[in-house]
Amino acid sequence: MSTLPQPVTLPATGPAGPLAPPSPLAPPSPSSPSFPVVVERACRPEDGACRHLLVWRAGPGWRMLSSAVLGGGLGAREWVVNAQVRPGYGRMDPDRHLAELAGAQGLTGPGAGLMTAAPVDDFTWAADGGATALVTTGIGVPTWAAAPAAAGTAPAVGTINILVVAPVPVADAGLVNLLATATEAKVQALLDAGYDCSGTPSDAVCVAVRRPGAGPGGADGAVELFGGPRSSWGARVARAVHLAVRKGAEGDRARRAAGPAPEHPVATPECAGIFELA
Repeated sequence: MSTLPQPVTLPATGPAGPLAPPSPLAPPSPSSPSFPVVVERACRPEDGACRHLLVWRAGPGWRMLSSAVLGGGLGAREWVVNAQVRPGYGRMDPDRHLAELAGAQGLTGPGAGLMTAAPVDDFTWAADGGATALVTTGIGVPTWAAAPAAAGTAPAVGTINILVVAPVPVADAGLVNLLATATEAKVQALLDAGYDCSGTPSDAVCVAVRRPGAGPGGADGAVELFGGPRSSWGARVARAVHLAVRKGAEGDRARRAAGPAPEHPVATPECAGIFELA
């Protein structure tokens, strides 16, 4: 499933101010391997425009492996933020910036933060057998990972950010393999969408799995040892990522052909919403 669900619109705090952080949502209880991922869209004024961000309030009991700017690496994480910034973003402290944005949303504890100049409103997603992939796509700099070094060229806007949620406990090695599988599926999707590249220079991936014993009754079942594309959960992750990235790549091509969308300077009630990916 990759159709964008209709949001539940949240009210604005005022005609010219940012939306207040929404009340924290209770994370769904993963009593089974499949449960909906609930994503919020919020906003804030920044660089002369209303900038949007996506928030997943995962809650406790999750481990994440990611290349995120904030909270990257392997460890317990309780939330993920994917923030849209202006093209040509030039701050040299993106981790601090993301921490500030997370704090403004009432997020506490360890989390992961990603950035993109692509419109996060156009996120795509797909689910397969309990695995969910959410993707924001900007392919302004299509490149091959092993391309020759290019000197003196200013990068265009382009980042593919991928969030994968697999609600089962996975061993460390299997989690690393899930991230590799998601990356392989991304490349396959780009080729299938007609792009001659393996991604962009600034792509990021975050894979979230359950912590062993974090489910109801203190157990989530057996720990998954493998995450390759032919493993049980690796195959599901691969299919979900492939579909979400392909839809995102096709949408990015159409968006660039249509030209940039106009920015708006202040928040409106339509800027915020809640999406249940199920």
